[in-house]
Amino acid sequence: MAKIDARRIAGFLSDPPPATRIVLIYGDDLGLVRERADHLTRAVVGDDPFGLVEVPRDAASRDTSILAGEAAQPALTGGRRLVRVRDATDGLANAAKAALAGPGPGIVLLEAGALARNKGLRPALERANDAAAVIACYPEIGAELEASIGRMLKQHGVAADDGALAFMAARLGENRLQIRREVEKLALYVGPAKRVTEEDAIACIAEGSTLDLDQTLLAATSGDAALTDRALDQAIAEGAAAVQVVRAALRHVQRLHLAALAVAKGSSPGDALSSLRPPVFFKSRPAFEKALRLWSAPALAAAGEALFEAERQTKTTGMPDQAIARAAVTALARKAVLRKR
Repeated sequence: MAKIDARRIAGFLSDPPPATRIVLIYGDDLGLVRERADHLTRAVVGDDPFGLVEVPRDAASRDTSILAGEAAQPALTGGRRLVRVRDATDGLANAAKAALAGPGPGIVLLEAGALARNKGLRPALERANDAAAVIACYPEIGAELEASIGRMLKQHGVAADDGALAFMAARLGENRLQIRREVEKLALYVGPAKRVTEEDAIACIAEGSTLDLDQTLLAATSGDAALTDRALDQAIAEGAAAVQVVRAALRHVQRLHLAALAVAKGSSPGDALSSLRPPVFFKSRPAFEKALRLWSAPALAAAGEALFEAERQTKTTGMPDQAIARAAVTALARKAVLRKR
């Protein structure tokens, strides 16, 4: 089994096969990691407190037999036992291998952030047999994120128009826990058995999440270097991950690029912004239009390429990812300042 295809993840988490001995859930999106781990835990043990045992990561690292031993014990009330380790690292590779080879009906669940591709936990389990399952959790974007938001709303008995889902996907960023909080707020805002319109989403969410990151990127592309620095500090302090910052910057530049292409074909900056979907939030329009007057389409295309490279560096070079993200956003502001002269 090893790596679980994205289309099979929901089914696997709801009903893991009897042969599964160990599950690794990892990735950049820690909120999604936790969400999927909770889903699997409920599916295996339900509300039975005797079916779940939490093992500290450090204890499992020191004694590589603990996970296998715990998984070999039957649950006191019957059924399968789940052994859960949070904040797992590559230091658990040997313990994971021991659990994979051990006896018993239980499942070992390892939750981790980003992991190396070629050493440690990932290759140890990805190359294993059907007793192992590996689930990657990367931030969703575009249609995939819209579909997830739609499913979250449905859990609250609420449906949504396509325009509302598009606005939310663009506005809410990539933090799964933040997205869930905003979805819950929106469901309460419209009430049960109602349909969320784009106007509902704008009214409920626009003053909420990711404002500091939005402010950072608007300030950067419109050439306000001082505000860029202050807003970026605030966004990072409130939990914006480096890769989230870079991806948000890339989406912002791509939207500006689409508008710049429309301007190059004869549209006014205002009309070009009005054509973007999801729509630009009305309070952000002045900064968007200012940026659009500063940047040409070729310059924005080049900025997008630089941000693609920055995202690659956050994942592959081992350099401090916050430093990479800060440099990428600061470079946007510096170029915009030069364009104002």
